[in-house]
Amino acid sequence: MSHTEPQPNSVTLSDWIQGARPRTWANAFAPVIAGSGVAAFHDGFVWWKALLALVVAWALIIGVNYANDYSDGIRGTDEDRTGPLRLTGSGLAEPKKVKAAAFISFGIAGVAGTALSLLSAWWLILIGILCVLGAWFYTGGKNPYGYRGLGEIAVFIFFGLVAVMGTQFTQTGSVSWAGLAAAVGVGSMSAGVNLANNIRDIPTDSKTGKITLAVRLGDAGARKLFLALISTPFIMSICLAFVAWPALIAIIVFPLALKAAGPIRNNATGKDLIPVIGSTGRAMALWAVLTGLALAFS
Repeated sequence: MSHTEPQPNSVTLSDWIQGARPRTWANAFAPVIAGSGVAAFHDGFVWWKALLALVVAWALIIGVNYANDYSDGIRGTDEDRTGPLRLTGSGLAEPKKVKAAAFISFGIAGVAGTALSLLSAWWLILIGILCVLGAWFYTGGKNPYGYRGLGEIAVFIFFGLVAVMGTQFTQTGSVSWAGLAAAVGVGSMSAGVNLANNIRDIPTDSKTGKITLAVRLGDAGARKLFLALISTPFIMSICLAFVAWPALIAIIVFPLALKAAGPIRNNATGKDLIPVIGSTGRAMALWAVLTGLALAFS
């Protein structure tokens, strides 16, 4: 029996979930957990605002994943790649449906973000618009910044600085030094998750003209940067200890982060790098949980 290409309408719910890239969802959860912990440290934790912030971050990352799937798929970047399922590139789903899924996700993030902004500070709506534009133009549009080596910087800003300090601000009405330290910790590891994905795709991205930061730095340089990024949260734990010594507990996650980085350190390539994304995300989430709890109960 000859092999046939999957039909566009054969996509299942499981395929859509895989297309949303669950391994990256920790990038959405971690900043809200850390930011809420900082808010609690300043006696300002508001559970329902934390929940709204979580909806915003989760919907935004699902949106950016579908948008990335769509944009890379129609450009042909995903035709010869190693990694999890891509709905557009595999031909499972029609491009217009993947694009629609991205904008539905952005819409959910927008509604929740607008509500949170109106209950906190109206000008946060402007930051929310920038977040959605940043999510779309990562790989979308005629000149995507993700193809110019700026992806990790955007992840650090949006899923680190903005997400953590934004979560704190909506609950307390201010940002603090502790919030900045937590934001740098989460943002660095979140950028590391993105970089691990791009290290894996260096061979195919180079051929298709997708000049990511990993492609710019080269394999060896990108691996060194990855190790620096996943080490940063633990430096932040030491910094946070000056205002709340229990924050040092998050250092126990360091061995888990090192284990997650094993394939990177051992120069693994292709499919052998796929587990790095999930394991680094879990280390980041655990660091955020321990840091958030330590701050909340200090």
